[in-house]
Amino acid sequence: MSAELVRHITGLLAGIGRLQTRPMFGGQGFYCDGVFFGFVLGDVLYLKADDESRPRFIAARLKPFVWNKRPSRNYYRAPPEALESPDAALDWGRAALAAALRARSRPKRKKKR
Repeated sequence: MSAELVRHITGLLAGIGRLQTRPMFGGQGFYCDGVFFGFVLGDVLYLKADDESRPRFIAARLKPFVWNKRPSRNYYRAPPEALESPDAALDWGRAALAAALRARSRPKRKKKR
């Protein structure tokens, strides 16, 4: 993972709010006011998605994050323009943060035993 890429993305997302990055699993997680909304792994930016925002990622033909050969429904690659344009970065970043906030406000389901 490139520290230069993380600095670049941090600069692009500076207008989103109080942004922090933290190391995670060989990458860097992105947080706004303590809310996790994206990460960089293998020099790829992934952003949080949910039922409301996922259609936008799919319409843009963006690939989901894959872990252990399983595609995630919750994180998708950011579009190339989000790494080039501050306006696009903020638009996609705000959508990812909104998805993270919605996920945070939903009641947790109890696990069946």
